[in-house]
Amino acid sequence: MKIGLFTDTYFPQVSGVATSIKTLRDELIKNGHEVYIFTTTDPAAPHSEPEKGIYRFKSVPFISFTDRRIAVTGWLKVLRVAKRLQLDIVHNQTEFSLGMMGKLVANELGIPCLHTYHTMYQDYLHYIANGRILKPRDVARLARLYMRNIDGVIAPSERVLDTLLGYGVEAPIKIIPTGVNLDRYQQLDTPAQRLARREQLGLKATTPVLLSLSRLAFEKNIQALIAALPDILAVQPTTHLLIVGDGPARPTLERQVREMKLTEHVTFVGQVDNDEVYHYYQLADVFVSASDSESQGLTYDEALASALPLVVMKSDYTAHLLDDPAIGQVFQQRSGLVKGVLYYLQKPAVPEDLQKRQAKLHEISATVFGQRVVEFYQECQQRLAQEHAAHNPRLRLPFMRSK
Repeated sequence: MKIGLFTDTYFPQVSGVATSIKTLRDELIKNGHEVYIFTTTDPAAPHSEPEKGIYRFKSVPFISFTDRRIAVTGWLKVLRVAKRLQLDIVHNQTEFSLGMMGKLVANELGIPCLHTYHTMYQDYLHYIANGRILKPRDVARLARLYMRNIDGVIAPSERVLDTLLGYGVEAPIKIIPTGVNLDRYQQLDTPAQRLARREQLGLKATTPVLLSLSRLAFEKNIQALIAALPDILAVQPTTHLLIVGDGPARPTLERQVREMKLTEHVTFVGQVDNDEVYHYYQLADVFVSASDSESQGLTYDEALASALPLVVMKSDYTAHLLDDPAIGQVFQQRSGLVKGVLYYLQKPAVPEDLQKRQAKLHEISATVFGQRVVEFYQECQQRLAQEHAAHNPRLRLPFMRSK
């Protein structure tokens, strides 16, 4: 198939959505499909991308969320490129500019339009006029309106499915968790490489390291991890919290660390290139997260793929993922976070733990992810063909052409 992925967010921007799209693109290409990215311009993006199937359209920073961008022009160019490529599928990854363009392209070409609902917007309303303009009911109404006439919706988790059903979305919805490129995260550094990277960060080989890896935004609740650190230090006094990522909450978090006199136990690494992230999973001992705004928990899967035990905030997704202490634990209160971290710092891994983690990895692999998405593409093609055939038996849709 020839597949167009329409997104406002893509590399070099760093986000879970960008990583998810890259994983899907790579997996589809590996299985013989042609994949084209329609996305926004970015000052850091290279200029030779059309050769790689990446098309960018003039954009500006998004209001109150300036590290994300939104396209402002390009509808005619998008349609012209899509026609030339003879797309079979439009798969939107955003509800904004490129998502609207994707819907128009699919309608113009008479091909299926799918959508992945990545973001739980009700958790982000404070970015727009401190939540005084948009309310959760507005998010529900806009989501329902946007997904009208969509041929299929992918929900990365049970939480997303329940949210969309609560919004009254009537399009067919399928839960397909975002997959992880297992080869990348199981590409092991040597002990010497791990030690060298620890030394670069001022850490000893024996230092217990907790890893937080996410965008530094207030909804990620990293402040709760910092607040719990003294309780962990009371038992394991050399523990170090490594915070990887960047974002608007960083100044506040750095001030919290200073005020709590924890500067010797916390390191802010900053933003890390996606191709380098796996190194940080490997040098850590426990992955931690207090976020309750995750729609798919991609970093949780990456930690699991890196054989790293997890201690994360309880949710429908994490309760399903971490169903065995060999894999990780969930918590709701600070005491649960502290208890979980100390459990893994004091308990050495055994072969049985690794075997249970390996069994869990298959269902979150990029291979399974790609297979499920393609199957859903085919379902939507068949359903649209049947609908059109019922109205016009002689009509032959573009995606039904001979190969």
